[in-house]
Amino acid sequence: MKVALIGASGYIGSGLREELLARGHQVTALVGHPEKLPAQPGLSAQAVDVQDAAALAGVLAGHDAVLSAFSGHAQADVYGYYVAGMRNIIDATRKAGVPRLLVVGGAGSLEVAPGVQLLDTPAFPAQWKGTAEGARAALKLLQEEQTLDWTMLSPAADIFPGERTGHFRLGGDSLLTDAEGKSRVSVADYAIAFVDELERPAHGRRRFSVAY
Repeated sequence: MKVALIGASGYIGSGLREELLARGHQVTALVGHPEKLPAQPGLSAQAVDVQDAAALAGVLAGHDAVLSAFSGHAQADVYGYYVAGMRNIIDATRKAGVPRLLVVGGAGSLEVAPGVQLLDTPAFPAQWKGTAEGARAALKLLQEEQTLDWTMLSPAADIFPGERTGHFRLGGDSLLTDAEGKSRVSVADYAIAFVDELERPAHGRRRFSVAY
């Protein structure tokens, strides 16, 4: 497939980029500094500002799917930047006529008990609250979207650089934990689950989750 990957040089975006290329997809990496990406077969890089929805739509046109690993970690107003960017990504994908939008979600909006989300528990790290609140707002934006075939994949609470094992579990809106009560997944295994969904859609217009 020919896919546009927003945030292709980021923490999770880099893992998605490598998994996509390994499977033979054509990847347009949409990043702030394309010169920083190493040249690879199947990869083209282009500078993009997600806050310019009109320009973004022009770049997205002609792709089979848009994959978003967009985040606002480096911004002063993480929440505001993230939500505004996600609005533009949704709008631009629709205007570009791209049929599918797959989004990297957060673990914060996953339930740890009926009606209680991880983000709202006292133990949730303060430094990640802006991003988590943005990801939760992005999920709501997607749920309100009437046109696009969207999917969001939320990772485990701990997503770390690690081995590509190919062994993990898929879930829904509840936080997945292992036998020790830990919620973990490597970036490489998250990328497998994400690209599997691209190739074999099974979670249209809904969010799902992945963890060991």
